[in-house]
Amino acid sequence: MKISILCVGKIKEDFYKKAVLEYMKRLSRYCKPEIIEVPDEKTPERASETLMEQIKEKEGERLLRKLTEDSYVIALAIKGKMPDSLELADQIDKLGLEGKSHIVFVIGGSLGLSENVLKRADELLSFSNMTFPHQLMRVILLEQIYRSYRIIHREPYHK
Repeated sequence: MKISILCVGKIKEDFYKKAVLEYMKRLSRYCKPEIIEVPDEKTPERASETLMEQIKEKEGERLLRKLTEDSYVIALAIKGKMPDSLELADQIDKLGLEGKSHIVFVIGGSLGLSENVLKRADELLSFSNMTFPHQLMRVILLEQIYRSYRIIHREPYHK
């Protein structure tokens, strides 16, 4: 199975880069992981609601251009389902058994995802009601996908 993390912006901090690389390496035993980045838009301080929506739409268009028809899209959104690790593992496993060969997890920029991206998603996933920096969310997501594969293969992993 191919697992893509489609996200807005680049990771700037070295410690996040190292964590992402580590989980990508670990994941490569189980699937074909990839990270696809699209450029983010600069958001001026005190931007109006209208401008923030325009920024989300621009970023959203970039994300949508990277999605293929056959991709199963899971968008990270606060209003999404909040599974535990076992449920996420079960979901990934079931998608594979159903013949889905490409899962794309989408992480928005600092303003979140546009309505068009949310509509394109096959499902919405949330890790918390709290807001996390999108760079950190990439690491958290990769760790949970890795944990899912360890669970699927009945391999030990700390709890």
